[in-house]
Amino acid sequence: MNNNKPKIALMAFGGNALLPEGQDGSQAEQIKNSKKAARLMSKIIRKGYELIIVHGNGPQVGNLLIQMEESINNVSPYSLEICDAMTEGSIGYMLETSIRNELRKESIDKEISTLITPVLVDRNDPAFHNPTKPVGPFYTKSRARELQRKKKWALVEDSGRGYRKVVPSPKPIDIVSKKTIHDLVLSGKIVITAGGGGIPVIINGKGLFQGVEAVIDKDYAASLIAQEVGVDLFIILTNVDRVYLNYGKPNEKPIKKMTIEKAKKYLSQGQFPTGSMGPKVKAAIEYIKHQGKEVLITSTNYLGRALNKQSGTRIVGSSF
Repeated sequence: MNNNKPKIALMAFGGNALLPEGQDGSQAEQIKNSKKAARLMSKIIRKGYELIIVHGNGPQVGNLLIQMEESINNVSPYSLEICDAMTEGSIGYMLETSIRNELRKESIDKEISTLITPVLVDRNDPAFHNPTKPVGPFYTKSRARELQRKKKWALVEDSGRGYRKVVPSPKPIDIVSKKTIHDLVLSGKIVITAGGGGIPVIINGKGLFQGVEAVIDKDYAASLIAQEVGVDLFIILTNVDRVYLNYGKPNEKPIKKMTIEKAKKYLSQGQFPTGSMGPKVKAAIEYIKHQGKEVLITSTNYLGRALNKQSGTRIVGSSF
């Protein structure tokens, strides 16, 4: 055992933290929101943790795909995995600058690295036969037929608003840059990595890496990084202060702490839906199963209190 190993925290949060619903997604708004996020991250650093950051990018990639569709007659569009890389860079830059400035205010001298992060998925993952994740703009029926014919895209009608492209959402099986992440964080650097769940790649028939159009759940990717690096605290930020049983019902009940056995039981009962808390709890379970120590699920507004064990939900192993 390495007694000199620093405490490491990994924080995962959605792209909506930088581009909330209701905002127009301007550069100025996202920079302002990144400054708020940086203040949250400084709280973790002040607690004595080295820090890994995994962010979402759904709204940002969506806007980029809309921009490309609008300019398609003038500029050749990029594929989805290239858009992932582009937004990893742009969001990483905004977060890097905001964190660096926040730490300067507190006279904390730390280097920050943003990694454009390929994440390996299985080319035989069943998700590739059943694409379900909608991305990008809404298309008219005639435009959807044209794209299906020309590009072989899968498109579905979306609640009367038009047609949207759907792509697979395979499970991540390896973080290609895991050694780099490990070495950087152990050397005391803040690492921003696997934005949007990372860039999906497969090993093709020639044994080479190849990008694919897909969406990787950022919480699953974050869990895999947490396992690979051996972090001490895995923080998942969401839009509620903690996990609830019977959420949104008159008999809802907050969960302050639960074992992975309890978490599995509640999942089997349908307490944590697939479209909301389900993937976060599943990501927490996978991390704990692989010798993880503790998961904290909370909201941005309650992170400070949650770090002091006054809010949030903690998920741990078999014993308290």
